[in-house]
Amino acid sequence: MQQLDRKLGFFSALPMFVVLAVSFLAPLVVVVLFSVMPQKVFDLAHVPDFSSFPYFFEQGYYKSLLWSLGLAFCSTVILFIVCWPLAYGMAKVFGRFTLVITIAVVMSLFVSENIRLFGWVLTLMKGGLIDGHLQAWFGVGIDGALYNVPIIVFGLVYVYFPFMLFPLAQGISMVPDDARQAASDLGATRWQILKEVDLPLAAPGIMVGSLLSFVLAAGAIAESKLLGGQKIIVIADEVETAFTYGQNWPLGSALAVILIAVIGGFAIFGINLINIDQIMGKKR
Repeated sequence: MQQLDRKLGFFSALPMFVVLAVSFLAPLVVVVLFSVMPQKVFDLAHVPDFSSFPYFFEQGYYKSLLWSLGLAFCSTVILFIVCWPLAYGMAKVFGRFTLVITIAVVMSLFVSENIRLFGWVLTLMKGGLIDGHLQAWFGVGIDGALYNVPIIVFGLVYVYFPFMLFPLAQGISMVPDDARQAASDLGATRWQILKEVDLPLAAPGIMVGSLLSFVLAAGAIAESKLLGGQKIIVIADEVETAFTYGQNWPLGSALAVILIAVIGGFAIFGINLINIDQIMGKKR
């Protein structure tokens, strides 16, 4: 019976596996193959020479990668701090009002990321919404709100807020109320309950939200372009430039492969720290 169930499961999953292989794995394979081709070629009919990879250090592309990772790390930490109270309220306090918050947050995803960021540009730019009103009402304005590192981090936090909030709320909802009550009855302070009960038991949600936020932020490009004015060049911008203006597909592919390898390493490390069965609700 179990063998029959396995066969049925295999044949049921086969169509989706084929779709994923064609739509997800095949493009990655093409990128990997292009990354080992000679410079500035547009087909794979060449002898691999791996000449693009030394450019990563020779041309200083590693700086862009470090900027991407640093910005992603900062935004992920801020997202966790900002989202934890709201996620806790959604999971334990708000009750039916949680649905209203969920709809409000999800509705923001129906608007293009670029349009939302352009809205902040119009709001914060010199002579924009805030500066214009301050000049008209008080005769003073703000300068320098755009085109710096803090505003890029703000953009990342703003855009990827839902990707931290919902996994956190799910993780916190898995914390039994009885465990918190028992800790309180035994004399634990609120800080001790948070550190010894809430954070360890909500770890799967914390890890999933952190991974989603970090991976998406590390590959982000719009925030540095629109809010940062390209004052900071991130690795995704370097990849786009190599493929478009530089017309150097092997270099762009090599940079993309390095980014995928680094982010994949972080993701695998994080996944090994969480209990997938617990997230999926499976029983041992």
